[in-house]
Amino acid sequence: MPSSAVHRLDGLLCQNLRVTVKDGRIFIGSFAGTDQPLNILLLNADEFRLGPDEDPDGRYVGQVLIPWKLVVKVEAQNSSATHIALSDYI
Repeated sequence: MPSSAVHRLDGLLCQNLRVTVKDGRIFIGSFAGTDQPLNILLLNADEFRLGPDEDPDGRYVGQVLIPWKLVVKVEAQNSSATHIALSDYI
């Protein structure tokens, strides 16, 4: 029987996540799952770099695996248009 954390993560499958990493990049893509060390797999992802010299439109990166040790923040948008943190799920 899966734990409640696994069940709640399962509810995030195919939802858009916004993942901020330590170097300031932001990835937005469809959540496809995690592995045992909680690395995050996003599909159809875009990468954004914030800063005065950066392209505000970002770039398409497709499929990306983000190491959990680089993750600063993970947000998901639920149906009522409010943001929830991944830490609420694990």
